[in-house]
Amino acid sequence: MNRSAASPLTSFVIAALALGAASCRPSAGEPAALILTNARAYTLSWNEPSPEGVPAANAPWDSSGGWRHDATAVAVRGGRIVYVGSDSGALALRGDSTRVIDLAGGVLLPGLVDAHTHVAELGQSLDRVNLTGLATEEEAVARIVERAATTPKGEWIIGVGWDEGAWANRYPDKTLLTARVPDHPVVMRGLHGFAAWGNALALEKAGITRASEAPTGGEIRKDASGEPTGLFLNRAVPLLDDAVPVPSPSQRDAQVMRALHVMADAGYTGVHEAGVAPDVMASFERLAASDSLPLRVYAMLSGRDSALVRAWITRGTFVSPNGMLVVRAVKAYFDGALGSRGAQLLADYSDKAGHRGVSGGAYGFDRTVVGDAMSAGFQVGIHAIGDAGNRATLDFIDSVYAAAPRSRGLRHRVEHAQVLNIEDIPRFSTSGVIASMQPPHAVEDKGWAEQRLGPDRIEGAYAWRTLRRQRAHLVFSSDLPGSGWSPFYGLHSAISRQDTTGAPPGGWYPEQRMTPEEAVRGYSTWAAYAGFDEQEAGSIAVGKRADFTVITVDPFRVAAPAELLSGAVQLTVSRGRVTYQRTP
Repeated sequence: MNRSAASPLTSFVIAALALGAASCRPSAGEPAALILTNARAYTLSWNEPSPEGVPAANAPWDSSGGWRHDATAVAVRGGRIVYVGSDSGALALRGDSTRVIDLAGGVLLPGLVDAHTHVAELGQSLDRVNLTGLATEEEAVARIVERAATTPKGEWIIGVGWDEGAWANRYPDKTLLTARVPDHPVVMRGLHGFAAWGNALALEKAGITRASEAPTGGEIRKDASGEPTGLFLNRAVPLLDDAVPVPSPSQRDAQVMRALHVMADAGYTGVHEAGVAPDVMASFERLAASDSLPLRVYAMLSGRDSALVRAWITRGTFVSPNGMLVVRAVKAYFDGALGSRGAQLLADYSDKAGHRGVSGGAYGFDRTVVGDAMSAGFQVGIHAIGDAGNRATLDFIDSVYAAAPRSRGLRHRVEHAQVLNIEDIPRFSTSGVIASMQPPHAVEDKGWAEQRLGPDRIEGAYAWRTLRRQRAHLVFSSDLPGSGWSPFYGLHSAISRQDTTGAPPGGWYPEQRMTPEEAVRGYSTWAAYAGFDEQEAGSIAVGKRADFTVITVDPFRVAAPAELLSGAVQLTVSRGRVTYQRTP
């Protein structure tokens, strides 16, 4: 396999990438391979907005007319942008073999990036029973019954997507599932992966008995007699998951490719894959070696696999020759989820006295392995949701800085940063830690989040504007497949803080809303920064990688955010290749 190793030092990596980019930039006078015309292009090449969201002085915006696009055409050669400007200027680079696409007024943006995904899970889930949006145990079981009718007896059936947050006060058990589907082992994974529910045959296959004990940070629900109910929470979920047969390498490759093409069709030119296991990492490497990846994958190694992380510490950070696979980050897990009450809080849950969640070593966080990765030049993204979990995560990062000062420049991330104590919010800026957040989580959790936290703590939850005011770096994502990954859904959530029905009127804690520019930057400019890719992507400029997303609706000029939900992707271009084109 042809590989190129990158230095663990941030400055060296960025300089090397920039030098490589410069060395392969062709002269502007040669014919282009691809020209896009008749666009409303927002290059995002102007300065950042203020912490209050006010556009920069050099932005194509004014208080009387609002936003205006700043280009209509681009030209591409060798996977890079060689011209940005007018249609006539771009068409001057047309040659006999140039492909010209008239965008008919489509909105051209820098390639969008989903900065926290689980595409391997998405690939698996596409073949599984979809339980998303179901309100009752009976509905979920009925879906499984349908699948069982066409599945040979004895084969596993996997369901995904029941909402462990919304169902937290009425968790299901194995009784109905076992009665309706007795001849197939069944596992029903929760929406966010922090709960699982199985039937009796699945528990038998997994070796779960009344004598089984949950790992630290997990819970096997048992009835009054001590019999497992079939429900597993937080760190106990793998007890059931691990019994499911592992896909073969070819099956895994097919799952990953299918999911990546789904993302390309959704308008994305890159993903940050959070928590990559060894088999998935092997799949990414195989696909990168054959130049099969349809979009850029920024792989974050699973911090739960110490052997994997240590192997990569020895190997060093990695950028594939074509730049489509990058390995220079580790995803670790400090606490659980808010919905399943696994997030670690400083005080008791408002709806469960005496309970504060679980975190740290009790949740499988290996301080030594994560600290060694940081010291070796790897960025870390640490899953932290509760205010206690976030505070302890920031404390940990600061402790590594003290021992290894060079790690301060590695743009470490807190994944989710969902519930923050107000006193800790300025620390994101002072520590240079990126808040990696998911706008859909706010609108999906609004029905029960305040019950968990109470009226005081909710002020520090999903606090995008408060973080911006403290000059923290943000980046946005979907956390798929737990949430919908449409960029229109993400942009709408960030701008409106309303669900797709428009509830609540005016938005949920609307003071935390993002402006359209900030929302778009969260999936482009800011995502590039979070992945050390700002020299190559995040804006439309000559010399940068030709990554574009073309959509039918203008997020900068919509009369109401709800208009975004009717948008569609016209074209996705990754490294100059058209990876998706909408049929008329």
